[in-house]
Amino acid sequence: MWDFSIRRALGLMARTSPFIFLRMAVYFGVTLAYVLMTGIGAGVGWGIGGFGDEGFRAGATFWGGMAGLAVVGAVMYFLREYTLYIVKAGHIAVLVELLDGRAMPHGRSQVAHARAEVTERFAQTSVLFAIDQLVKGVLKAVTGLIQGLTTILPIPGARQLVTVLHAFLKIAVGFVDEVILAYAMRTRSSNAWEAARTGLVLYGQNYKPMLKNAAWLALIVYGLSFLVFLAMLAPAGLAVYLIPGGWSAGAMVFALLFAWSVKAALLEPFAITCMMQVYFKTIEGQSPDPAWDAKLENLSAKYRTLKQKATAAGGHAASDEPSSSARAA
Repeated sequence: MWDFSIRRALGLMARTSPFIFLRMAVYFGVTLAYVLMTGIGAGVGWGIGGFGDEGFRAGATFWGGMAGLAVVGAVMYFLREYTLYIVKAGHIAVLVELLDGRAMPHGRSQVAHARAEVTERFAQTSVLFAIDQLVKGVLKAVTGLIQGLTTILPIPGARQLVTVLHAFLKIAVGFVDEVILAYAMRTRSSNAWEAARTGLVLYGQNYKPMLKNAAWLALIVYGLSFLVFLAMLAPAGLAVYLIPGGWSAGAMVFALLFAWSVKAALLEPFAITCMMQVYFKTIEGQSPDPAWDAKLENLSAKYRTLKQKATAAGGHAASDEPSSSARAA
C-alpha cells in the first residue's frame, strides 16, 4: 500500500510536541480571529442596518460579516512569510534532526534550536519564501507533465479522468514542497537554492513512489478533515446563532475554518513527516540524474530561475550523500 510508518510518524510528532502546540496556537488562533471578526463585522452591519428596512439590515449584516473575514484574510496574507519561516520551516528542521537520529541540543528549546537552524540555512524570511514559491511552481509543472502523459492513453472517458486526476494530483503534491525544504536543511548546504534544485531533481526521478504515497496521504488527510468538518457543523451553527441578525452561510464557513485549522495544525505535519520518511528512504544512495535536470529546465521557467539563483549564490552544492547519521533515517 504505502511506504511510510504511521506509528513512527505519530511518534515523531509526539517528540516535537512544542511545535505541535505552537501550530495549534497559531492556526486555532487564526480560526478564532476569523470567527470573532466576522461576528464583530456582522454586528456593526446589523447596527447600521437599523437605519433601513429588514432587507437593508440583512444585506448590511452579510457584508459586515464578509468585511470581518476579509480583514483577517488580509492580515494572514501579510503574515504568510513569517508563518512559513517560524512555524512550518522550524518544525521541519526539528523533524529532520530526529529522523536522522540526532538529539536536540541541551539547554535550548526546540523552537529556539529550529529558529537557529532555519536562519543558518536561509538567512532571511524572504529567501525561504522565494525558494518555497519556486519549488511549488516546479512541482506544478511536474504534475502538468504527468497529466499530459495521461491524455495520450487510449482510455474511454480519458478527458473526464484527466480532470479528476489533475485535481487529485494538485492535492497530493501539496505535501511535497515542504519535503524539498527538508532536503535542503538535511544536506546542510551553504547554498539553499542549489540544495532545493537538487532535491527537485531527485523528486522528479522518483516521482512514481512519491506520488503514490502522497495520494494515500491525501486520502487520509482530507478524509479526516471532512469528518472534522461534519463534527464542527453543530458548534459552528451555535456561533452563527450568536451573531446579531444570523448569517445563513456562516455555519458552513466556520465549520470549514475549524476543519482547516485541524488540518494545518495536526494533519499536515503528520503528512509531511510521512512523506519525509518516504523521500529520504527513496533517494538514499542516489545522485541527481542529468536527464531529469534537463527535463525540468525545459519544462519549468521557475526551475530555470531556481538554477540561476543557485549559480549566483555560489557556495557549496548540496551533497548527494548525507552524513552517516542522516543515512539512519
